[in-house]
Amino acid sequence: MKEFRVEVPQAAIDELRARLQRTIWPNELDGVGDEYGVARGRVEELARYWLEEFDWRAVEARLNAYPQFLTEIDGETIHFLHVRSANPDALPLILTHGWPGSVVEYLDAIEPLSKDFHLVIPSLPGYGFSGPTRGRGWNRYRTAKAWNELMSRLGYERFGAVGNDAGSMIAPEQGRLAPERVIGVHVTQLFSFPSGDPAEFQDLTDVGQRALAKLQWFYENKMSFNVLQSQQPQTLAFALADSPAGLLAWQSQLFGETLDADFVLANVAIYWFTGTAASSMRFYYEEAHATGKPETPTTTPTGLAMFFGDFESIRRFAERDHANIVQWHAYGYPESPAAPTTGGNDAAGHYAAHEATDVLVADVRSFFKTLS
Repeated sequence: MKEFRVEVPQAAIDELRARLQRTIWPNELDGVGDEYGVARGRVEELARYWLEEFDWRAVEARLNAYPQFLTEIDGETIHFLHVRSANPDALPLILTHGWPGSVVEYLDAIEPLSKDFHLVIPSLPGYGFSGPTRGRGWNRYRTAKAWNELMSRLGYERFGAVGNDAGSMIAPEQGRLAPERVIGVHVTQLFSFPSGDPAEFQDLTDVGQRALAKLQWFYENKMSFNVLQSQQPQTLAFALADSPAGLLAWQSQLFGETLDADFVLANVAIYWFTGTAASSMRFYYEEAHATGKPETPTTTPTGLAMFFGDFESIRRFAERDHANIVQWHAYGYPESPAAPTTGGNDAAGHYAAHEATDVLVADVRSFFKTLS
């Protein structure tokens, strides 16, 4: 392992600014809003902020305030933050982000969580400061194996796994691979879907029906990114690697409109400066083409903290895939289970570690307290 600091050359920042200033904006029909995709006005405003107000050096300073390292696992470079608690007996946690997020997702949570836990926060293979992947097959299963190896190298033989988005798929697999080491898995989504068996829908609660309605809406209106990245990520990568405005538009559709611009741009800028637009999208392709998937449920103690506006997990389906769910909390949901959660581009709650730091930290703390 070697120490690492984020130090983007000024020439790269200047080149980014020049490209943003030369953006050729696409035509857009009047009055259509986001009906045809992310609205031009939203991307124009984010690009303006990127040029005139966003401070990349401040992002660097936040990252460099914590110890960072590079190591090589299974042929790939892996970047990670490693923040030790002042309590030498603290439980280690590994926290995993998703796409189009990055380690920035967890920056707000480091200080409160490190009071109780040693923290390892890696950049996914092919994402951010881990740099582009050099080989095929980096799906959730291979990543989970690499993460358990990383924890071994750091001397952590007993630890917890925390995840959001792709991290919510990887963390359970860490427990499946090493149940004697992973004492618990805490996630913000349990991505369990209908199997096609009509019996699964019998007597489904109003809450479950609401979640199904939202899933159907997302599938019909917002799933194109997943389909394209699962089938032809390299085709799209030519545009995203060449145009920061294009990268911003493509990724901003998955960042809620209520998120602050600094958070959105910190994440997008990391993909731009590290040249990982293509390799990060390959994760979706590898997931879609994975073979030898486990057919039995996970058994590691699992906790869910889901937030209103994000993907709404359905417990009946989740318990089919995860046999040991010991904590299930929903935050910010309306009292009426019939209240709609579909429509709009807000996506509030998906980045809970940033949007609701105190709530998520408390949930993580209470979950692992019951296990350790």
